[in-house]
Amino acid sequence: MTILLSTLNARYTHASLGLRYLLANMGELRERTKIQEFVIGAKTTEMVERILAHQPRIVGFGVYIWNVEETNKLVAMLKRVAPHIVVVLGGPEVSHETGEQDIVRQADYVITGWGDVTFPKLCGEILNGPKPLMKVHAGHQPPMAELAMPYSLYTDDDIKNRTIYVEASRGCPFKCEFCLSALDKTAWPFNVDTFLAEMEGLHARGARLFKFVDRTFNLNIKTSLRIMRFFLDKLEANPDDPVYAHFELVPDHLPDALKEGIAKFPAGALQFEIGIQSFNPEVQTLVSRKQDNQKAADNIRWLCDHSTAHMHVDLIAGLPGETVESFAAGFNKLWALGPHEIQFGILKRLRGTPIIRHTEPFGLVFDPHPPYTILANKDIDFPTMQRLVRFARYWDLVANSGRFTHTVPVLLGEAPFENFMAFADWLYANTDATHRIALDRLAGMVQRWLAHTGMAAEDAARLLARDFAPAKAKAQAVAPQRQARHLAA
Repeated sequence: MTILLSTLNARYTHASLGLRYLLANMGELRERTKIQEFVIGAKTTEMVERILAHQPRIVGFGVYIWNVEETNKLVAMLKRVAPHIVVVLGGPEVSHETGEQDIVRQADYVITGWGDVTFPKLCGEILNGPKPLMKVHAGHQPPMAELAMPYSLYTDDDIKNRTIYVEASRGCPFKCEFCLSALDKTAWPFNVDTFLAEMEGLHARGARLFKFVDRTFNLNIKTSLRIMRFFLDKLEANPDDPVYAHFELVPDHLPDALKEGIAKFPAGALQFEIGIQSFNPEVQTLVSRKQDNQKAADNIRWLCDHSTAHMHVDLIAGLPGETVESFAAGFNKLWALGPHEIQFGILKRLRGTPIIRHTEPFGLVFDPHPPYTILANKDIDFPTMQRLVRFARYWDLVANSGRFTHTVPVLLGEAPFENFMAFADWLYANTDATHRIALDRLAGMVQRWLAHTGMAAEDAARLLARDFAPAKAKAQAVAPQRQARHLAA
């Protein structure tokens, strides 16, 4: 074995689609290439030992915002104990601003952008000559039909225990400046017949949890309907053998034909992730986000009221021009639409994204370390931004967890953002913690807060009992399903 493909996944349940694409497209080097995945948090010495056990001549690392710091340590140690091994980096984190990164300085080569065909070409030159002279290689983007599909490289263990990531298209036609997809020229679809044949193979092998990584699943409605029809046929043919699919939707593009298709799915079969990010038209203009807010709101409302899909909708705090007050108005508007989850995100400065053009006029201050979260801007100072960060954490623990179904609407009342912010401030003041809060303690704190804000103690206890008293039984029955959904999110 000559070439090892590796990355550090955020969780064991995340199987790297990128590594499998590289392996599928290695050509004559495929038989000499192997995948070795790790999980962040693993000991660097143990990872190096496992890499060296393969005796590779080349190791290619996929580098992302969540693993760059640990991968940097891994590369440094690997080059120290085995300097003869050639290290090649790829992935979004090293595709931009390469000259500023320590991990790039330690590596031998870097591929920016698409690596499917550039990586095997580079490996061939390293192994057979002539030796490449340049360190940084711009990835070549081939026609989509020329890419070999990676799905047969998911193992039976992957299918049984991990999320299966798939893509019917790459890229995005939109230019939202906080997203790396702003650099794409358009979206490139795979041939839908070829793609569905691959999905048929995965399903036949037992795959039942599919996460689509497409940025714009509903961009081409005909293709969307073909893919959804595939899953619906499976469900109708065997209702006792559920299939679960996760799609990311453009919020203001939901024609009647797609609504009709979505409405046919039974409960527990679909999850939609919808990025609203902001309902503020001025902020949307600043970050080059084109969105019909009224259509987006109407579509979310329709999906919540007329489909059984699990709705996961995103907002981003800290965007240039977004004040706490305008963010609160957007949050309250979104809550009123009724999604199952609101993902409260904090703006991050992803390498290469155009958001940096607003740094000076809006006083954007970002953490210099991954994940490069915004610390302050001219509208939101650092202490207030930290309050928003805690809000996001507590929101996940209380509202998004699904454990306080009856309690949350009462806690939020008529002013959801304002009331939850007050609760978050109080909770932090009384616990000094945002992590490792046991469920029984959290429930007790929620009950105390309700009493603190005027609810009769016995009424607060009775309300929490509806959610929390049977928590152990509920956790046994519901948690595996919710966990699967969250892992697919």
